[in-house]
Amino acid sequence: MFVMNWFNNLSNRSLAITLLICISLIYVSYTFNSCLLTSISRTFQKNPFRGLLFSDDELTVTTATPLPTKLDNSNDSVNVVSVASKHTSAALSLRIHGSSVVHIVPLSDSNNNTNNNNNASNPPQEAADGSPKYRFLRQQGLHPSRHLPDTLIIGVKKSGTRALLEFIRLHPDVRAAGCEVHFFDRHYQRGLRWYRHHMPYTIEGQITMEKTPSYFVTKEVPQRVHQMNAATKLLIVVRDPVTRAISDYTQAASKKSDMKRFEDLAFVNGSFAVVDTAWGPVKIGVYSRYLEKWLKYFPLSQLLFISGERLIMDPAYEIGRVQDFLGLKRVVTEKHFYFNATKGFPCLFKSEARSTPHCLGKTKGRNHPHIEEAAIERLREFYRPFNNKFYQMTGINFAWP
Repeated sequence: MFVMNWFNNLSNRSLAITLLICISLIYVSYTFNSCLLTSISRTFQKNPFRGLLFSDDELTVTTATPLPTKLDNSNDSVNVVSVASKHTSAALSLRIHGSSVVHIVPLSDSNNNTNNNNNASNPPQEAADGSPKYRFLRQQGLHPSRHLPDTLIIGVKKSGTRALLEFIRLHPDVRAAGCEVHFFDRHYQRGLRWYRHHMPYTIEGQITMEKTPSYFVTKEVPQRVHQMNAATKLLIVVRDPVTRAISDYTQAASKKSDMKRFEDLAFVNGSFAVVDTAWGPVKIGVYSRYLEKWLKYFPLSQLLFISGERLIMDPAYEIGRVQDFLGLKRVVTEKHFYFNATKGFPCLFKSEARSTPHCLGKTKGRNHPHIEEAAIERLREFYRPFNNKFYQMTGINFAWP
């Protein structure tokens, strides 16, 4: 009703002026947007980077198709050598201001990943051909290939071996197998060719690394590693054997709900007087016994002992020692780590697999069950002479209680 009265009160002249203004605004808006879209379309057609904005199915430019070498109305030349897509598996190279060259290489090829993943029958070179990254490197005179490891993380279980691997893998000159291969203790009969196939591709100057903590305590492994390569460098993470045993038990108990108490397993007949040295978590902590076997085949200079406690409290320090030992430039430093107070464990701002801040996993920094103080003191007493011998053998006093 209000609207009707308003229109009735307007003069014919006022109504005509109002309608004319509305029509003019609509026309100006339409004209402006039409011109803007036309200008963007023309600019986009002349832009040599337009291939980067299309989807893979729309991208038709290949390495054999030349692109414009100059941008209109600009003194800055941009030479486009080639454009990459999932279908061409090519690489993009840009020369800016006639000097700097930037290469953009796709890290994976959807057409080949499915065929090559976990295909042990493919020879290494054939598998490498499926990746545009490695194909591009070969075009540059580099030849990625799989190699037997130069360095092994051989132990000790539940001492921080996973953390060490993830931390050192931040270094661009270190390439490591993602999982524990267990070649020297479980799959030795498969041969070195099988082992090599489980290693990552590397180029000249990069170190190949593998981690299997059970190597340290398996008696046949030292000789087998020596036969593979007498110059192999060995990394060993150790921690207070009592804490390590409790951590080992905690992991096992998380997988078995009806597991006996730690105290019942660590001692004979339920009495704290006699330690059960046959029980795995206790047995592994006698480090000196296993080290003797390794020193029969490798000089102490080829072994680096990393403190599991310090790896948690000051990861940059221990990783610095590892980089020095491997002859690497100190690239991994304090800036790569932050401490998660909730987990009580160092975490990474980024890693080889993820570019965002993250911790190592839910199983790291697990809460230990309550253990009777008398049991802990008895275990410390049991380990003390073995620890002292280990300090003498390594030349390092880890100052365990």
